[in-house]
Amino acid sequence: MLRKATIEEVEKIYKLINGFASKDEMLPRSLSELYENIRDFYVFMEDTQLIGCAALHIFWKDLAEIKSLAVRGSHQQRGIGRKLVSACMQEAKELRIAKMFVLTYSPEFFEKCGFCRIEKAELPQKIWSECVKCHKFPDCGEIPLIIDISK
Repeated sequence: MLRKATIEEVEKIYKLINGFASKDEMLPRSLSELYENIRDFYVFMEDTQLIGCAALHIFWKDLAEIKSLAVRGSHQQRGIGRKLVSACMQEAKELRIAKMFVLTYSPEFFEKCGFCRIEKAELPQKIWSECVKCHKFPDCGEIPLIIDISK
């Protein structure tokens, strides 16, 4: 079942994301960051087990980011990641946000979802508000992609 996350799921989200981060497959998230941003998150659940998560983070009137997309390894290649991305895109459309971007170590997945690669310099809001605070700045290795959803 795909739905918005609840506060009770923060620790499960934390474990899922940071399990991938420990393998350098995504950036880590702190518990405090997850609690502060829980309203951004969608989760994919099977019974009481958290299978995947993704967040829609608004940056500006016409720009949002998909953050922290993670799906348990045992459940990958089943369309769950696409469903999470679609949920974020649908909410962004409802908010009338024109463009969505992502920074990722898995650009091929997002290209299959319609995103196109860009240069990080095209995302100054992201770079100067968040990236500069990251322990991997300026060379995190993440690939930026963007999609226009206004059409």
